[in-house]
Amino acid sequence: MKTQDYFINIILSAILIVGAYQFYFFTQRHPIRKARFFHSPIDEKLPFWPVWAWVYSFLYYPAILYLNWIATDARHFTLMAFSFIMLLFMQMACFTIYPVRTPEHWRDVNTGRSASEKFLLFVQKFDAPSNCFPSMHVSVAMLTALHAQAMIGPSVYAFPLLIAISCIFTKQHYLIDLPFGALLGAAGYGLYLALA
Repeated sequence: MKTQDYFINIILSAILIVGAYQFYFFTQRHPIRKARFFHSPIDEKLPFWPVWAWVYSFLYYPAILYLNWIATDARHFTLMAFSFIMLLFMQMACFTIYPVRTPEHWRDVNTGRSASEKFLLFVQKFDAPSNCFPSMHVSVAMLTALHAQAMIGPSVYAFPLLIAISCIFTKQHYLIDLPFGALLGAAGYGLYLALA
């Protein structure tokens, strides 16, 4: 592809990311069912390490945008983008049919004293504690890794692993959200393979 094609794809990707979050926030702010809580002693014992908030946000988006550089042609880019759109619809179905939220006291531990805590409070100002099952962060990270595996190799799975760890230590997710998020991401990749 030409340099201008990569530039156009990056702009389109940014628009898709921003647009996808509008669906995410819509289901979060207009629930049709009351969100439930998971009660897990293991989750309660896991520590709050706010420094992971930087991984949670700043590793996430550049890794997704990296896929623009591995797109071989317009069809490849379109099919990758379509797999993310299909993943979004699967996520919205989960959030609508089976809404889950994290407990309020998980956010109460954030005192806002450090830079990491302040940044996490900023993230949480937009992102309510609902829409946590399955993890959208992990599902998107897994789909991204599956797309990038041919170019990077098995080390690409460090990305969804780090995102999963950040989900736990920022207390944004339950442990059970993570494998189900990974499975959803794999399902999105399966759709891509069926069309490729």
